[in-house]
Amino acid sequence: VQLQASGGGLVQAGGSLRLSCVTSGRTVSGYTMAWFRQAPGKEREFVTGFFRNTGRVYQADSAKGRFTASRDRGKQTVDLLMDSLKPEDTAVYYCAASDTLILSSLASPSAYRYWGQGTQVTVSS
Repeated sequence: VQLQASGGGLVQAGGSLRLSCVTSGRTVSGYTMAWFRQAPGKEREFVTGFFRNTGRVYQADSAKGRFTASRDRGKQTVDLLMDSLKPEDTAVYYCAASDTLILSSLASPSAYRYWGQGTQVTVSS
C-alpha cells in the first residue's frame, strides 16, 4: 500500500489544521492506520491510530482533547483534525500503516511497514 499525507502548514497557536492520508491499494479498514510526528532532534512519536482488529482509536496523551482522527473507508483516507495547536506540536507528521502489528506495538514506529512522505506542521507562538 502507498500512503500520501497532506494538509500541513503554518498556523498560529490556538489554530487548527486537518491532515489527510490517502491510501492506494487495500481499503483503510484492512490496516492499522496511525499518525506519528517527529520534531527536530527528537524521536518519532505516536500521535493517534486506529487498530485494525477492532477499529478502536487510541491517542497519545498529548493528543487527547485536541486531536480527532477519522477514517473514510469509501475514500480510503484517514484524517487528523488538530485543534488548539501549540508551538510544541510543531513537527513533521507521518501517516503509517500495518497489516500485521499487535495492539501492544501500536505506538512503536518499527511495527509499521508502510509510511507516507510526511507533512510539515509549524505552529507559531
